[in-house]
Amino acid sequence: MISLLQRVRHAHVEVDGQTIGQIGPGLLVLLCAERGDSNAQADRLLAKLLKLRIFADEAGKMNRSVQDIGGGLLIVSQFTLAADTSSGNRPSFTQAASPQDGQRLYDYFVAQAHALHPNVQTGQFAADMQVHLLNDGPVTLPLRIAPDNA
Repeated sequence: MISLLQRVRHAHVEVDGQTIGQIGPGLLVLLCAERGDSNAQADRLLAKLLKLRIFADEAGKMNRSVQDIGGGLLIVSQFTLAADTSSGNRPSFTQAASPQDGQRLYDYFVAQAHALHPNVQTGQFAADMQVHLLNDGPVTLPLRIAPDNA
């Protein structure tokens, strides 16, 4: 699984002009399932991002997690993170999970996030979304969890 984490002051996602998810300080999580990904990878990715110390402590050092600060998670599906741009000018998305597997893993990830974190909001899988954010820092980190057999 691939994710792109953005530390935000606030973020929201709209579908058809309506806000469907919004958070204050926390993490915008752009999430992509790849072919062959499993629930175990989703679990490891979630555990990692919940404990990742990328928020400032009293001394201004990145030493606190989203859980430590009580921040929000805004989880948005984004299959384009699996883009292969190594040849030609048109990206290939052959490594992205099928829409059915992608939605199953996205829904699983969101359900697990709700079980482990008190403030979780989402986008809408496969929708045309507009994501608005104020990146804090800016801090943007890629996070990838490889399959067990990789």
